[in-house]
Amino acid sequence: MASIFDKIVEDRIQEAFRNGEFDNLPSQGKPINLDYWASLPESIRAGYMLLKNNGFVPEEVQLLKDIDELRDRLAGCSDPEEKAKLQKKLEETKLKYNLIAELKKRSPK
Repeated sequence: MASIFDKIVEDRIQEAFRNGEFDNLPSQGKPINLDYWASLPESIRAGYMLLKNNGFVPEEVQLLKDIDELRDRLAGCSDPEEKAKLQKKLEETKLKYNLIAELKKRSPK
C-alpha cells in the first residue's frame, strides 16, 4: 500500500508535468548514459551528482569538454596564426588531462 508520502510525491510530480516544469530540460529526449555514474564508488556518487547538478564537474571532465571545443574550433579555423594558437592550447589541455588521469590511476583507492 502506498504511503501518504508516496501520494504527495506523485501529486507534486503530476502537478509539475501539468505546469510544464519538465518541458525543455537539457538533453530532453536523449538516452541517459549511466556508465559514468556506475563506475564511481557508491560513497562518492551522491556528492558528484550534487556537484554536477549545480554546474560543477571534476577537472578532468571539464578538460575533456575543453578538448572537444578546441578540436571543433580548430576544424573551423582558416587563419594560420589562430590555428597555431588553438593547436598549442589543444596540446596543453590534452597534456594536463593526461597528467591528471595518470595521477588518479596511481593514487591509492
